Amino acid sequence: MGILVLLSLLSIVISIVLFITHTHKRNNTPRGPPGPPPLPLIGNLHQLHNSSPHLCLWQLAKLHGPLMSFRLGAVQTVVVSSARIAEQILKTHDLNFASRPLFVGPRKLSYDGLDMGFAPYGPYWREMKKLCIVHLFSAQRVRSFRPIRENEVAKMVRKLSEHEASGTVVNLTETLMSFTNSLICRIALGKSYGCEYEEVVVDEVLGNRRSRLQVLLNEAQALLSEFFFSDYFPPIGKWVDRVTGILSRLDKTFKELDACYERFIYDHMDSAKSGKKDNDNKEVKDIIDILLQLLDDRSFTFDLTLDHIKAVLMNIFIAGTDPSSATIVWAMNALLKNPNVMSKVQGEVRNLFGDKDFINEDDVESLPYLKAVVKETLRLFPPSPLLLPRVTMETCNIEGYEIQAKTIVHVNAWAIARDPENWEEPEKFFPERFLESSMELKGNDEFKVIPFGSGRRMCPAKHMGIMNVELSLANLIHTFDWEVAKGFDKEEMLDTQMKPGITMHKKSDLYLVAKKPTT
Repeated sequence: MGILVLLSLLSIVISIVLFITHTHKRNNTPRGPPGPPPLPLIGNLHQLHNSSPHLCLWQLAKLHGPLMSFRLGAVQTVVVSSARIAEQILKTHDLNFASRPLFVGPRKLSYDGLDMGFAPYGPYWREMKKLCIVHLFSAQRVRSFRPIRENEVAKMVRKLSEHEASGTVVNLTETLMSFTNSLICRIALGKSYGCEYEEVVVDEVLGNRRSRLQVLLNEAQALLSEFFFSDYFPPIGKWVDRVTGILSRLDKTFKELDACYERFIYDHMDSAKSGKKDNDNKEVKDIIDILLQLLDDRSFTFDLTLDHIKAVLMNIFIAGTDPSSATIVWAMNALLKNPNVMSKVQGEVRNLFGDKDFINEDDVESLPYLKAVVKETLRLFPPSPLLLPRVTMETCNIEGYEIQAKTIVHVNAWAIARDPENWEEPEKFFPERFLESSMELKGNDEFKVIPFGSGRRMCPAKHMGIMNVELSLANLIHTFDWEVAKGFDKEEMLDTQMKPGITMHKKSDLYLVAKKPTT
C-alpha cells in the first residue's frame, strides 16, 4: 500500500515538473504571426487550391490578418497583405528582407543565380545591380531607346490599320505580345526577332504565329512559377519531380534558351570581328553590344563571362515582354468595360493631337488622364500580383511578431492595392483617383500600390516599362475606335479571370475590331 502511495506521489511530481517545463518552453517560444493550422507533412499546401495564389492568400489574410504565417511542406512562409506592413518589410527592414530564395526553376533559368532578379543578396548582387543600373537602365540609356520604341509602336499601328481597312478581326492580345517581343529583341539584340526559326501557329481562329523565341519565353515564364516538389519536400522532392517530368521540361527549355542566347552573342561577336558593325559608332547600342564591351572591364569584383550575359538576357526578355503586354491588355479590357472612361481618355488625346498621325513620347507628357489610366490599371492589375519572393537573412520583429531567419516572404501587391482601408471603392476602375495625387508608383513613400516592388529589389527597368505602356496605349486609342468582334461573347471576353504564371495575364484573349474614329 505504501508503495502505491509513493508511486502515486511520484507520478504527481513528474506530471507537475513536465507541466512546468512545457509551460516554460511554450512561454519562451518566439511568437510568430498568426495563420491557418498546418496539416502534417504538407503544411498548408492544400489551401492554395486556386490557380491564382494571390487570390487564395487574400482570402486567408481576411481570416488571419495582414501578416500571416503558414507552412508549405517544410518551408516556413509569411505573407504581407497591407501597405503598413509592406513598408516595414520593404523599407524599414529592407536589408534583412533583400535576399531571394533560389528555387529550382529560377536557379536553373538564371544560371544558378548569376542574374539580377533572382540572385541572393550579397556583394555579387550589388555589383550586378550597379552594372545594370549604370550601363543598361540609366535615364540616358532608356532615352537612347526612344527611336526604337516609337518605330515599333508605329509598325504595330500600321499593321492594325491594315486590319481596319479590311474589316478583319484583331487578336489584340497576340498583337501586343508580338509588339513587346519585337521591341525587346531590338533593344537587346539590335533586330526584331533573334530566333526566327520554326515559327508556330498559336491562334487557330486567326492563324497568328509566334517565333520560337516567344514560345520558349512563355514556357520559361510558366516554369518560374511552377510547383517543384524539390523546393518544399527536400528528401523525396527531386525524385517526384523526375517522375512527373517537370525537371526534364525545365532542362529542355533551359537548353533551348541557352542555345538562343549563345547564338545572339556569337552573332554579335562575329559581326564585330568581320567589321560588318562598328559598335563604337552605332547610333543606338543594343544590350548585347554594351555587355560585350564590359567583358574587358576590370572594375567589377568578378570576371564577367558569357553566362553572366545570358542570365541578364533572361531577365530582360522575361521581365521586358510579358509585363508590358499584359498591362496594355488589362488597360484596353478596363476601357472597353468602362466606355465613359474610354470616351474621356480618347477625348483628351484627340482634342490635343487630333491631326497628328502618331503620338510621340513628348506628346504623352501632356496627357495626365492617360497617365492616370495607366496608374489605375497597374493598381488593379499589377504585372506580378505576388512580388518576387524574398527570404529573411536574420531573425527580426515585425508588428510584435518574430520572423525567423530563412523564412520565405511574399508581398501580395494585388491585395494591398485593393485594401478598402486605403482606397475608396477599391474594386472600381476610377483613374480620377490619381489626378489629384502625386503618387508615382515609385514604392519609396507610398506603399498602397507597388506594382514594381520597392527598396533594394525594386524593378530597375520600371521607367522603361511605363514608357512602353503609355506610348502604346496613347496610339491605340488615338488612332482607332474599338469594339468586341461579332460572334464573341462580350461579357465573357471582358471578364477579369487570370492565367496562372509569374505575370498576371488575362485569361481570355481580346478579339476586337478596330475602326476609324467617328467625327
